Amino acid sequence: MRIDIISAVPELLSGPFNSSIIKKSIENNITEIHIHNLREYAKNNYKSVDDYQYGGGAGMVMLIEPIDKCISKLKIERDYDEIIFMTPDGSKLNQSVSNKLSCMTNIIILCGHYKGIDQRIRDNLITMEISIGDYVLTGGELPAAILTDSIVRLIPGALGDETSALTDSFQDNLLSYPLYTRPKEYKSWQVPDILFSGDHKRIEKWRMEKSVEITRKKRPDLL
Repeated sequence: MRIDIISAVPELLSGPFNSSIIKKSIENNITEIHIHNLREYAKNNYKSVDDYQYGGGAGMVMLIEPIDKCISKLKIERDYDEIIFMTPDGSKLNQSVSNKLSCMTNIIILCGHYKGIDQRIRDNLITMEISIGDYVLTGGELPAAILTDSIVRLIPGALGDETSALTDSFQDNLLSYPLYTRPKEYKSWQVPDILFSGDHKRIEKWRMEKSVEITRKKRPDLL
């Protein structure tokens, strides 16, 4: 899978992709992640990618031309399944969205900045708008990193145990069951005996019951 990320502040994305699962997936040729500096497509000597908004008002708006040039260049080189804009007023990111995107071949993620982007970009170039929550950040770089992480870990081969992602919270509209590891007892805190029973059917039944119980308590809206 190839992910192209367009940003006016690309240095914000250098850290998240240089460690852990994403780094390994890149090294193992499971994923390609390319970060494009939007300022390289600016036409003025100052490499500015924003301007005052028509009609007045506070905040600068990202220019249409640099974004269009960057996306157009990428689309000449290959076909894209989705061109995604990270924005607080987009559709809320959830596991179902990540599952869907992880099955795609090529996607573009556009990071907003300043007050926002020229609406004509959203009307004519963007195919999908995603929000990571009902709050506003300085730019779309951190949301783009979150989206990328949620996608990459689902791609076959990215995790050491491919079944791990299938048992994560939200995969079946349920939260995860409780997890335990060594030691068996700590400060008199005990691990449930059933996990030592060796009866995998009973353990799976217990885990499912716990998932439903926790979901009903914490996120009843999922049931």
